[in-house]
Amino acid sequence: MVNLKVWEKLRNQFTAKKVTLIAVSKTKPASDIQELYNAGQRDFGENYVQELTEKYAALPKDINWHFIGHLQSNKAKYIAPFVHLIHGIDNARLLQEIDKQAAKNNRVIDVLLQYYIAREETKYGMSMAEITEVVKHKADLPNIRICGLMGMASNTDDMAQVRGEFRSLDSFFVLLKMEYFVDHPEFSKCSMGMSGDYEIAIEQGSNMVRIGSLLFGGRTYAK
Repeated sequence: MVNLKVWEKLRNQFTAKKVTLIAVSKTKPASDIQELYNAGQRDFGENYVQELTEKYAALPKDINWHFIGHLQSNKAKYIAPFVHLIHGIDNARLLQEIDKQAAKNNRVIDVLLQYYIAREETKYGMSMAEITEVVKHKADLPNIRICGLMGMASNTDDMAQVRGEFRSLDSFFVLLKMEYFVDHPEFSKCSMGMSGDYEIAIEQGSNMVRIGSLLFGGRTYAK
Protein backbone atom coordinates (compact mmCIF):
# COMPACT_ATOMS: atom_id res chain seq x y z
CA MET A 1 0.00 0.00 0.00
CA VAL A 2 1.58 3.28 -1.11
CA ASN A 3 1.39 6.19 1.31
CA LEU A 4 0.87 9.08 -1.11
CA LYS A 5 0.50 11.66 1.66
CA VAL A 6 3.95 10.86 3.00
CA TRP A 7 5.37 10.82 -0.54
CA GLU A 8 3.93 14.26 -1.29
CA LYS A 9 5.27 15.68 1.97
CA LEU A 10 8.75 14.24 1.35
CA ARG A 11 8.74 15.31 -2.30
CA ASN A 12 7.99 18.91 -1.36
CA GLN A 13 10.54 18.88 1.43
CA PHE A 14 13.25 17.34 -0.76
CA THR A 15 12.51 19.57 -3.76
CA ALA A 16 12.96 22.66 -1.61
CA LYS A 17 16.36 21.37 -0.48
CA LYS A 18 17.37 20.10 -3.96
CA VAL A 19 17.50 16.50 -2.74
CA THR A 20 16.60 13.61 -5.07
CA LEU A 21 14.05 11.21 -3.57
CA ILE A 22 14.63 7.59 -4.59
CA ALA A 23 11.65 5.38 -3.82
CA VAL A 24 13.06 2.01 -2.75
CA SER A 25 10.63 -0.48 -4.22
CA LYS A 26 12.40 -3.80 -3.57
CA THR A 27 9.99 -6.72 -2.97
CA LYS A 28 7.04 -4.47 -3.80
CA PRO A 29 4.71 -5.27 -6.74
CA ALA A 30 4.80 -3.37 -10.01
CA SER A 31 1.32 -2.05 -9.23
CA ASP A 32 2.69 -0.11 -6.24
CA ILE A 33 5.43 1.39 -8.38
CA GLN A 34 2.89 2.30 -11.07
CA GLU A 35 0.74 4.07 -8.46
CA LEU A 36 3.66 6.18 -7.29
CA TYR A 37 4.71 6.77 -10.91
CA ASN A 38 1.21 8.04 -11.71
CA ALA A 39 1.57 10.54 -8.86
CA GLY A 40 4.78 11.86 -10.40
CA GLN A 41 7.67 9.83 -8.93
CA ARG A 42 10.35 8.86 -11.48
CA ASP A 43 13.35 7.60 -9.46
CA PHE A 44 13.06 4.07 -8.06
CA GLY A 45 15.65 1.90 -6.34
CA GLU A 46 16.01 -1.87 -6.46
CA ASN A 47 18.39 -4.25 -4.68
CA TYR A 48 18.09 -7.42 -6.75
CA VAL A 49 19.05 -7.81 -10.41
CA GLN A 50 16.33 -10.27 -11.42
CA GLU A 51 13.61 -8.22 -9.74
CA LEU A 52 14.89 -5.06 -11.38
CA THR A 53 14.96 -6.54 -14.89
CA GLU A 54 11.43 -7.89 -14.49
CA LYS A 55 10.10 -4.54 -13.30
CA TYR A 56 11.94 -2.68 -16.06
CA ALA A 57 10.17 -4.87 -18.63
CA ALA A 58 6.74 -4.34 -17.05
CA LEU A 59 6.78 -0.61 -16.25
CA PRO A 60 7.08 2.73 -18.13
CA LYS A 61 10.41 3.25 -19.84
CA ASP A 62 10.98 6.78 -18.56
CA ILE A 63 11.53 5.51 -15.01
CA ASN A 64 15.04 6.20 -13.69
CA TRP A 65 16.10 2.85 -12.25
CA HIS A 66 18.73 3.01 -9.51
CA PHE A 67 20.52 -0.19 -8.53
CA ILE A 68 21.22 0.26 -4.83
CA GLY A 69 22.14 -3.26 -3.69
CA HIS A 70 25.40 -5.20 -3.70
CA LEU A 71 26.06 -5.92 -7.39
CA GLN A 72 27.93 -9.07 -8.38
CA SER A 73 30.22 -8.62 -11.39
CA ASN A 74 28.65 -11.51 -13.30
CA LYS A 75 25.21 -9.86 -13.12
CA ALA A 76 26.18 -6.41 -14.35
CA LYS A 77 25.39 -7.41 -17.94
CA TYR A 78 21.69 -7.80 -17.15
CA ILE A 79 21.15 -4.20 -16.06
CA ALA A 80 23.76 -2.50 -18.25
CA PRO A 81 21.31 -1.81 -21.14
CA PHE A 82 19.00 0.40 -19.08
CA VAL A 83 20.13 1.21 -15.51
CA HIS A 84 20.13 4.94 -14.71
CA LEU A 85 22.59 4.93 -11.81
CA ILE A 86 24.49 2.19 -9.96
CA HIS A 87 25.00 3.26 -6.34
CA GLY A 88 27.11 0.64 -4.66
CA ILE A 89 30.42 0.32 -6.51
CA ASP A 90 32.47 -1.30 -3.77
CA ASN A 91 35.53 -2.58 -5.66
CA ALA A 92 37.62 -1.75 -8.71
CA ARG A 93 36.96 -5.07 -10.46
CA LEU A 94 33.22 -4.40 -10.51
CA LEU A 95 33.86 -0.99 -12.06
CA GLN A 96 35.90 -2.61 -14.84
CA GLU A 97 33.12 -5.08 -15.57
CA ILE A 98 30.49 -2.34 -15.73
CA ASP A 99 32.72 -0.39 -18.13
CA LYS A 100 32.97 -3.49 -20.32
CA GLN A 101 29.22 -4.09 -20.33
CA ALA A 102 28.47 -0.40 -20.95
CA ALA A 103 30.71 -0.49 -24.03
CA LYS A 104 28.82 -3.51 -25.35
CA ASN A 105 25.60 -1.50 -25.06
CA ASN A 106 27.10 1.72 -26.51
CA ARG A 107 26.41 3.49 -23.23
CA VAL A 108 28.19 5.50 -20.60
CA ILE A 109 26.86 4.30 -17.25
CA ASP A 110 26.66 6.63 -14.27
CA VAL A 111 27.97 5.20 -10.98
CA LEU A 112 28.57 6.16 -7.37
CA LEU A 113 31.56 4.85 -5.43
CA GLN A 114 30.56 3.32 -2.10
CA TYR A 115 32.61 4.69 0.77
CA TYR A 116 32.79 2.45 3.84
CA ILE A 117 31.70 4.63 6.76
CA ALA A 118 29.86 2.18 9.04
CA ARG A 119 31.35 0.32 11.97
CA GLU A 120 29.82 -2.94 10.76
CA GLU A 121 31.42 -5.86 8.94
CA THR A 122 28.15 -6.57 7.12
CA LYS A 123 28.33 -3.29 5.19
CA TYR A 124 30.15 -3.04 1.86
CA GLY A 125 32.37 -0.27 0.60
CA MET A 126 35.85 0.93 -0.21
CA SER A 127 38.34 2.76 1.95
CA MET A 128 39.45 6.31 1.27
CA ALA A 129 42.70 5.00 -0.22
CA GLU A 130 40.89 2.52 -2.49
CA ILE A 131 38.48 5.16 -3.81
CA THR A 132 41.31 7.61 -4.39
CA GLU A 133 43.17 4.98 -6.42
CA VAL A 134 40.07 4.30 -8.53
CA VAL A 135 39.55 8.00 -9.15
CA LYS A 136 43.16 8.50 -10.23
CA HIS A 137 42.63 5.96 -13.02
CA LYS A 138 39.13 7.01 -14.07
CA ALA A 139 40.35 7.85 -17.59
CA ASP A 140 40.98 4.12 -18.14
CA LEU A 141 37.21 3.51 -17.97
CA PRO A 142 35.71 5.52 -20.84
CA ASN A 143 32.22 4.01 -20.50
CA ILE A 144 31.90 4.89 -16.81
CA ARG A 145 30.96 8.26 -15.39
CA ILE A 146 31.74 8.67 -11.70
CA CYS A 147 28.99 10.94 -10.38
CA GLY A 148 29.72 10.96 -6.67
CA LEU A 149 29.80 8.91 -3.49
CA MET A 150 27.36 6.73 -1.62
CA GLY A 151 27.49 5.42 1.93
CA MET A 152 25.43 3.62 4.56
CA ALA A 153 25.67 4.49 8.23
CA SER A 154 25.82 1.94 11.02
CA ASN A 155 22.56 0.34 12.11
CA THR A 156 22.48 1.94 15.54
CA ASP A 157 20.27 4.12 17.74
CA ASP A 158 23.30 6.33 18.44
CA MET A 159 22.45 9.27 16.20
CA ALA A 160 25.67 11.06 17.15
CA GLN A 161 27.58 8.16 15.59
CA VAL A 162 25.37 8.22 12.49
CA ARG A 163 25.85 11.98 12.19
CA GLY A 164 29.61 11.57 12.39
CA GLU A 165 29.63 8.85 9.74
CA PHE A 166 27.59 10.97 7.35
CA ARG A 167 29.83 13.96 8.05
CA SER A 168 32.90 11.91 7.12
CA LEU A 169 31.34 10.92 3.79
CA ASP A 170 30.42 14.50 2.95
CA SER A 171 33.92 15.71 3.83
CA PHE A 172 35.50 13.09 1.58
CA PHE A 173 33.06 13.97 -1.21
CA VAL A 174 34.10 17.64 -1.02
CA LEU A 175 37.77 16.67 -0.97
CA LEU A 176 37.46 14.46 -4.07
CA LYS A 177 35.50 17.18 -5.86
CA MET A 178 38.26 19.71 -5.23
CA GLU A 179 41.16 17.36 -6.00
CA TYR A 180 39.93 15.34 -8.97
CA PHE A 181 36.57 16.61 -10.27
CA VAL A 182 36.72 20.38 -10.12
CA ASP A 183 36.02 20.57 -13.87
CA HIS A 184 33.50 17.69 -13.85
CA PRO A 185 29.99 18.97 -13.02
CA GLU A 186 28.65 15.41 -13.19
CA PHE A 187 30.46 14.67 -9.90
CA SER A 188 27.62 16.10 -7.85
CA LYS A 189 25.84 13.30 -6.00
CA CYS A 190 26.29 12.56 -2.31
CA SER A 191 23.93 9.65 -1.67
CA MET A 192 23.26 8.83 1.96
CA GLY A 193 20.26 8.46 4.21
CA MET A 194 17.25 6.16 4.37
CA SER A 195 13.84 6.15 6.06
CA GLY A 196 15.27 6.13 9.58
CA ASP A 197 18.07 8.67 9.24
CA TYR A 198 17.39 10.81 6.16
CA GLU A 199 16.96 14.03 8.13
CA ILE A 200 20.45 13.71 9.62
CA ALA A 201 21.85 12.73 6.22
CA ILE A 202 20.43 15.86 4.56
CA GLU A 203 21.69 17.98 7.46
CA GLN A 204 25.17 16.58 6.78
CA GLY A 205 25.14 17.22 3.03
CA SER A 206 23.20 14.44 1.33
CA ASN A 207 21.46 15.36 -1.91
CA MET A 208 20.12 11.88 -2.74
CA VAL A 209 18.07 9.86 -0.25
CA ARG A 210 16.67 6.32 -0.44
CA ILE A 211 13.21 6.00 1.11
CA GLY A 212 11.41 2.65 1.25
CA SER A 213 9.31 1.75 4.28
CA LEU A 214 7.93 5.25 4.77
CA LEU A 215 6.41 5.06 1.28
CA PHE A 216 5.60 1.39 0.83
CA GLY A 217 5.35 0.00 4.35
CA GLY A 218 7.33 -2.99 5.57
CA ARG A 219 9.09 -5.40 3.23
CA THR A 220 7.46 -8.60 2.03
CA TYR A 221 9.96 -11.44 1.69
CA ALA A 222 9.30 -14.91 0.32
CA LYS A 223 9.45 -17.66 2.92
